[in-house]
Parts: sequence; structure tokens; C-alpha cells
Amino acid sequence: MLGGLLSLLSAVTFAYANATVRRGVLTGTVLQAVAISLVIGLPVFIVAMLPFGAFSALGSFDNRAVALLIVAGIIHFALARYCNYRATKAMGANLVAPVQQFSLVITLVLAVVWLGEALTVLRIFGIACVVAGPALTLKPDIKRPAAAPPGIELFEPAYREGYFYALLSAIGFGISPVLIGMAFTYKGLAIGLAGGFISYLAAAVFIMLPLLIPAQWRSFRGVDRESAKWFVISGVAVAISQMTRYMALAVAPVSVVSPIQRLSLVFRIYFGAILNPHHEVFGGRIIAGTVISLLGAVALSVSVDGLAQALPLPSAFRGVLAWSWRFPWP
Repeated sequence: MLGGLLSLLSAVTFAYANATVRRGVLTGTVLQAVAISLVIGLPVFIVAMLPFGAFSALGSFDNRAVALLIVAGIIHFALARYCNYRATKAMGANLVAPVQQFSLVITLVLAVVWLGEALTVLRIFGIACVVAGPALTLKPDIKRPAAAPPGIELFEPAYREGYFYALLSAIGFGISPVLIGMAFTYKGLAIGLAGGFISYLAAAVFIMLPLLIPAQWRSFRGVDRESAKWFVISGVAVAISQMTRYMALAVAPVSVVSPIQRLSLVFRIYFGAILNPHHEVFGGRIIAGTVISLLGAVALSVSVDGLAQALPLPSAFRGVLAWSWRFPWP
């Protein structure tokens, strides 16, 4: 129960963070968005760590675990987040969401090839859905008004740039969970928060390096008040999302947490309609692509044994589901 509630909170806050950063990058830059959201996220982590005694848990990580958490943090919270925001600025959060489901495929491929996990029929079906979902959004059925409201410029997606950076962000989001999993020798809420803090701190330091360049620092200081407000809100929301994600994984199995977290795709559409109605792409293809990729994400997250136990399936179908293949290591 607790794991499910934490996963749902993670999904809602992650979707809200994407919608608010979309609002901010309408006038601000992507580097401003990443830097401000990371800096704002650190105090949120510190406040959350105090009641759970997570500071004492920092000493439980050896050098290898710390190195893995640092690399994972730079990849996930700095590089992949930058690409996510860059893609969002180019074509909107609704078009980015289905593409980012490729991160599950990348994680699965690494788990099969690197960690020796099995490839099943259910996972093959999930991969097919994750690939088909974004394909539906390549030529969305955009319904544009005859004229934009006064003071509002109609949004024209930059598809090439958007899909390129969305795919890069999916690669980063797909690699980092494997690294984080390798770092967590022990489990628990405090361990999860402590590991998240190490990753967040490493990413914050990394993203500050470009600001040492005078031109980038001037650009960062030149952020307008409206953009800064949305970047701060997004930073708090995404920090809460990551914390609740780590905590959910500490008290519930991945097969429960991952499908619930993928509901962020649905919440993202609703938040986009509320906060950015003139700066997102909507339509039947977008909704269909999102639903199909969400179905694929769920298929990739559900265990075969769990599905066989939950549903009264025919014995022949159970046999098909039981098929598996492992990467033939030499």
C-alpha cells in the first residue's frame, strides 16, 4: 500500500515538473532550467533526509558504490535532464513522453546482456508497444485554431531537434537505473535517500561547470523572474518525485512501482492542457501513442509469474508466457 502511494505521488510530481519546466523554457534557457532545478532540489533532499536518519546512512557506501552513484547522478540528473528539457523546449512535453519510454527498453537490454536477465514474450510485446507508440506521434493530427489568442504565438514543434534530444534523454534514463541498482548493496528508506543525495550533489556540481564560462554565467544571471519561478517550482516537484521513487523502490517490488510510475504519461497530458494549452501538441495520435507506449511500459514491468497467477489463463497460453531466452555469454 505504502509503495503504491509513493509511486503514484512520484508519477504525479514528475508529470507536474515536466509541465512547469515547459512553461519556464518558453522564455528561459535549458541550462537555466537544469541548474536552477538541481540547486533547488538539494535543500529538498536535505530536509527529507533529517527525519529518516539518512545522513548516517551515507557512511554505508563504499568507494565503488559512491562512484556508481556519482556517474548515475551525472547521467540521469544532469545530462539526461538537460536533453529532456531541450526536447521539451523543442516540441513540447506531450511529444517527448512516448519517446522516453525507450528508456525501459534500454534498461531491459542492459539487464539481459550485462546482468544475464531473461528475455520473455511479455517483454518482447512491451518493446513492440514502446516502439509503436512514438511512431504514431511522428505526424500528429494537430488541430489548430484559425488564429492565436491575443499575445499568444502558435507553437510549431521542431521535430528533428525534439526527437533527437528525447532519444538521448531516454538513453540516459535507461542506463542510470542499472548503475543505481549496482550501487545499492543494502536496502531501506534511509539508504535510498542517501544514495539519491549523492547523485543529486554530483549532478549539481557537474552542471555548474559550464557556468564558470563568463558568457554562460551572464546568461544564467539574466534569467527573468517569470521563468525563474517556474524553474523553482519544477525543481521542487522533480526532487519530490525522485525521493518518493527511491522510497517506493525501498518498500515495494519494481513490478509494482514501475507500472504506477508510468502513469506520469497520462498526468503529463492533463497538466499540459492546464498550464500550456497553446504550447503543446494535442490530438488523437498523441493520446493513442501515449496509451500504447504506456501499455508497453507496463508489459516490460510486470513479471510473467505474477501475471500467470493474477489471470485465469489457458495452459497453452501459460506455456507461451513461460518461454524465455538469455544472452549466450561465451
